[in-house]
Parts: sequence; structure tokens; C-alpha cells
Amino acid sequence: MNIIVCIKQTFDTEAKISLENGAVKEDGVQFILNPYDEYAVEEALKIKEEQGGEVTVVTVGPARVEEAIRTALAMGADEAIHIEDEAAYGDEYTIAEVLAAAIRQKSYDLILAGNQAVDDGSGQVAVRLAQLLDIAHISTITKLEIHGTQVVAERDAEGDTEIAEASLPVLVTAQQGLNEPRYPSLIGIRKASKKPLTKLTLADLGLSADAVGRKVTPVEVFLPAAKGAGRILEGDTAMRVQELVRELRQTSKVL
Repeated sequence: MNIIVCIKQTFDTEAKISLENGAVKEDGVQFILNPYDEYAVEEALKIKEEQGGEVTVVTVGPARVEEAIRTALAMGADEAIHIEDEAAYGDEYTIAEVLAAAIRQKSYDLILAGNQAVDDGSGQVAVRLAQLLDIAHISTITKLEIHGTQVVAERDAEGDTEIAEASLPVLVTAQQGLNEPRYPSLIGIRKASKKPLTKLTLADLGLSADAVGRKVTPVEVFLPAAKGAGRILEGDTAMRVQELVRELRQTSKVL
């Protein structure tokens, strides 16, 4: 079983975000392996332990991303591919195109990814990737079973459970509840530095900056407004309802 896991390095969920010149300030910020991607790595390792095979992690990003790669390798992944090219750091369209080009160079049966990244939360890259590779995908899974070439996955659906089936090769995205990611062991951390890590550029993938240029350009980046204190509405029910509607229309402007 050849398994590929797409990962991303994100801000620590406990990090305090600040802006500088209209961009997120990275100085002093802790970066981590995207939590949803940890579920994907763990599931890949469980399948490998049960059925054999190899696990390859692939990502796009600057030099600092190697820390997240080493985390995945320390958990038990066998090798990694790191696309390190500034022209590849675009939007979801760009990342999906670049990942697809890298994955096409590999033999694979199963691709796993996190349901979304905790920084942008778009949840687009994996779905776009499946489309580019012309394979089926099942998103936000909480259980995965593989029997030969048949895949059965469970996913949350409006408070109930939806069961989806597909045939390999397939791409699935991991949701919280799929598993409990393991902590890298000391031996795993030591071995991680010796595992294969391939560095690629767009040229290595046969891509040009123009071909994978971003389709979306951020216009403005800003922090959410500070939350104000709560307010208790006075009077009888009819008066409270009228005051609530007035607040929603005139102050909050959500109606």
C-alpha cells in the first residue's frame, strides 16, 4: 500500500496573531503541523502497520516547513517531498496544482489530508487535488476501512453518520475523531533526520510560475473586532423582542 499524506505547517492554535503592514507578523510565532493533518498522518501509519507499504508526506512552503515535515517523519512516515519555491506559495489553486504535479511522479493507492488548515480554514486544496488527479474523494471522515481495493468511510452528517464507499485510488480528508495521533518517540525523532527528504522546485515539476499563478489576491487582512460586553434586555417579552430586532438591524446590522 503506497500512501501519500499532504500536510501543511500552520500557526500554533495558541499563538497570538498580530499584523504588520497588512500581513500576519511571523516573528516569534510558533509553527506546528496542522492538527487535522496529524489525524491524516496517524491514519496512514495505522494502515501501514496493518497492511504494509510506505507513507510519503508532501508539502509546499518555505524552509521553516521542514520542522513540520520532521514531525511527520518522527511519527513514522518513511519519506517526504518538500516543494520549496516562492512561486508555489499561492492560493488554493496554486497549491493544488503544485501538489498534483508532485504526486503524479509517485505511485500511490491512497492519499490522505486534513479536512482543513486551522489558519485559513478553506478546505479546498484536497478536493481540488482529487479533481486534478481524476480520482474519487471522501471528505471529513471519522472512520476508514480498506478491504482489498474497496474503501468504506464514515463521516458526520448533520448529527448522523453517513457511509461512503469508493475504490482505490482515492483521496480522503481527516476530521477530528478519526483517531488519536501518536507522539513522536525519541527513537522516531532520531530516525527522522536520516529519512529521505526530497526538495523540489517548480522547474523540477515541469511547471512555470505563470501556469500556477494564484487566482485569488487578498485585498485586506484584519483582525476581528473586539467583542463588547453582553447586554440584558429589560421589559416584557414583546418589548425585549422589539429591542432585540432593533439591535440586530441598526447596531449589529445582521438583518
